[in-house]
Amino acid sequence: MEQKKVSKSVLKRLPGYLAYLKSLPEDAPAHISATSLANALGMGEVQVRKDLAIVSDGGRPKIGYLRESLITDIEQFLGYDNTTDAVLIGAGKLGLALMGYSGFEEYGLNIQAAFDNNPVTDKTEDGQPIYPMTKLEHFCKVHKVLMGIITVPAAHAQEVADRLIACGVKAIWNFAPIHLDVPAHILVQNENMATSLAVLSVHLRAQIKEEKKEQEQSKVEEVSDEKPLINKPHGRKPWG
Repeated sequence: MEQKKVSKSVLKRLPGYLAYLKSLPEDAPAHISATSLANALGMGEVQVRKDLAIVSDGGRPKIGYLRESLITDIEQFLGYDNTTDAVLIGAGKLGLALMGYSGFEEYGLNIQAAFDNNPVTDKTEDGQPIYPMTKLEHFCKVHKVLMGIITVPAAHAQEVADRLIACGVKAIWNFAPIHLDVPAHILVQNENMATSLAVLSVHLRAQIKEEKKEQEQSKVEEVSDEKPLINKPHGRKPWG
């Protein structure tokens, strides 16, 4: 299928579809519809249908998509079938955690080595090399590295980005909480944990507030139901 230019919002949704499709048991139906996928993920049917149409032409009316073929189409569209070699700058706790995550292989990412100004060791627990920053340029040139992952403190992130770009890197995955000033042709994906936490916190507070409101309303209704009824006498009072 011809590759189409898509928005970042679509690209962010596609891995979710892929993860769900792969999570289905082997004895699940061979076909899956956009409606079923939307219902399973709590999304809009129209949106899911449009997204799938971008990456696959295998959908059939009243039948849906052949599940295994749809998985292949999404993986190919996202480039998971092609391995991208990367280097990681900043071998601290976050950097080492990313280095140790084996799941990146499934998504076509191969972190070849880490670099640090003051490496405390020359390799990770899994045996991946950690080099001093003085070897970055030579390594990137020899291995033709196109992606760099930044996990250094914010104060050093721009300097690191500049060095990566000078090494020929075309894409940067930035975990430092700072905006990077890069040329227009350089791709940057920011992973700002503070932003994600803020969004989560706001939604959580809104949910707690709504639940509290519902609980208070429920108490008012309970009190109203328990209030005894006063029977008023009818007609004239009896003579005493």
